[in-house]
Amino acid sequence: MYVASGISYWDAIAPGLVMGLLAIGILPWLDRNNTLARTIAIGVCLFLGWRYMLWRITDTLPPLSEPVDFAIGAVFTFVEMLSMLGTTVALFFLTRTKDRTPEADADVKWLKALPAQPLVDVLVCTYNEEEAILERTIIGALGINYPRYRLWVCDDGKRPWLKAMCERHSCGYITRPDNRHAKAGNINNALKHLAALTEQPEFVSILDADFVAKSEFLTRTVALMREPDVGVVQTPQHFFNPDPIQINLNLVRVWPDEQRFFFDVVMPAKDAWGGAFCCGTSSVLRYAPLMRIGGFPTDSVTEDYLASLRLKEIGYRTIYLNEALSLGLAPEGLKEYVSQRARWALGFMQICRGPNGPLSDQVAMSLLDRVMLSETFLHWSATHIFRLMALVVPPLYLLFNIQAVYAGVPDAISHLLPFFVVQVAMITWLTRGRVLPLMADLSQLLGATDIARSVFIGLFRPQGHKFDVTAKGGDRTKGFIQWRMLRIFIAYLAFNVAGILWAFVLDDSRSLADASIIAYIWTWYNIVILTMACFVCVEASQARRGDRFHASGMATITIGGANQSRPIDNISVSGMRLRGAAPGPVGTEVRVQFDAIDVMATIMRADPASFAVQFAPSQEMHASLVRHVYGGNYGGTLPDISAGKVAGAIVERVFR
Repeated sequence: MYVASGISYWDAIAPGLVMGLLAIGILPWLDRNNTLARTIAIGVCLFLGWRYMLWRITDTLPPLSEPVDFAIGAVFTFVEMLSMLGTTVALFFLTRTKDRTPEADADVKWLKALPAQPLVDVLVCTYNEEEAILERTIIGALGINYPRYRLWVCDDGKRPWLKAMCERHSCGYITRPDNRHAKAGNINNALKHLAALTEQPEFVSILDADFVAKSEFLTRTVALMREPDVGVVQTPQHFFNPDPIQINLNLVRVWPDEQRFFFDVVMPAKDAWGGAFCCGTSSVLRYAPLMRIGGFPTDSVTEDYLASLRLKEIGYRTIYLNEALSLGLAPEGLKEYVSQRARWALGFMQICRGPNGPLSDQVAMSLLDRVMLSETFLHWSATHIFRLMALVVPPLYLLFNIQAVYAGVPDAISHLLPFFVVQVAMITWLTRGRVLPLMADLSQLLGATDIARSVFIGLFRPQGHKFDVTAKGGDRTKGFIQWRMLRIFIAYLAFNVAGILWAFVLDDSRSLADASIIAYIWTWYNIVILTMACFVCVEASQARRGDRFHASGMATITIGGANQSRPIDNISVSGMRLRGAAPGPVGTEVRVQFDAIDVMATIMRADPASFAVQFAPSQEMHASLVRHVYGGNYGGTLPDISAGKVAGAIVERVFR
């Protein structure tokens, strides 16, 4: 059995309190974009993290005299150490960040001064998306403010109605007789088509079928191609709909989508180290080197990441412009959300098994690139496996007395608390609140089972897997339950609840001390995040078909020849809500003018403080509304983030 060290609880808590107070007092005064400030903050965090990890390795392993305890404890400690190693490398790369907006501003002047801008072919990749989604994407792409580009819809669904839509909008349509290699094969078929044209492009741009480009998308990205060794310019993915975590936990107004940490924090840091990579949609690639590597690679289902690695082999780098230059659909359901991330994990494991893997000697690769690849490998593997193991280790002790961690509460507090509070404070400061511990653990947990399965499949059977397209659109007006995932979380939840009930209700002999307290607290934390995961599995209905954005500014309402101004509250392609009293009763036809839009509308709803109008646009005005709403400045903004608001929203969701 574990022998307590004799340290008092106050002595155990004091270092964590001191470090927390220092972090809260110092970090707000530091410039989070300053490399020295970031390095010091991250360095302190890593020192405390490895202080904790060293204690875990040297002081908390079960004795060999308890073989079951030792086996489970050793495996758990090893996985935790790998996860800590991945975290260490990830935090190391966060010591730098890169903002290319000033560079883009300067290069735009250079681009516009050229006698002729380079030709760009924009490829919209589609397989099974519905008509409304594709028409919105096509209309947005045709509104790009760039003098020399061609738009091509690459249809792997071979749909006659889509061909007719492309003819109606005067854009190119490309299809093929088969669907080999999924999206990569679709793009490569388009590249083959472009190669046969009289005039070939200098650049190609990739847009997913659900992404609407903003008007300056090509100008800002092509300008950054000024340096001849730039092979890819990647921009972030912003979304005009909530992801499953946001909508199913009532967090739409208080918490950003899960991808914000990656695109707003991680990718600028990777770019600063020369490790940015293509993420598929909303990117621009140099055509000639892309053709030199044979187009998009087909030996991984994450062909975009692998394309960056292959381009780097021949001397072309990927850079990242962190500007919201397009808006798209986030996965609308939990099933799609999880399957997308499982596909990313599978694709990266395929890369690791191929010539571009971190341990491969088949291609020349810098040590820095190998370390970055290793960090990503540990993220998909060790981090998610550790999250799953953390669900079963404490109830194993409570139910079967299998003790994987031999530690007393004061020792655990004295080693873990300083690291935890500094890490939370540092990450909150570094990310402007985009990461909270509970939410980070939840997002990992939701996909952990499928991701872990993809990791093992990708490592031991890397080839022969179908590309699973992330479904978009469809009827979301009715709520439903993701039973497969819910059953998994209920099983974990029941295991943890059973541990609490057995050890502290049914078994009177168990005292609440040392390992029991640790397991008790740990199990209750598991119960909280598993309960949240269960609620995410209950898909909320999404009654409104139009995507609605918060807006500002004024609109002029004309009725009976009289003009009245009203503040705009929110807007969609189909209508808007305005603040103030309605100028007439429901059903009244009015003329609405705002920005460059002039459209007829009907008052549909009214209350004393606001009213809503539904637009009645012509086909031409509909296109203008699509470009204005999706290509304007409405999307890509963060809500005000606070832990209190997030907690309040979740509690409201649970008890409503």
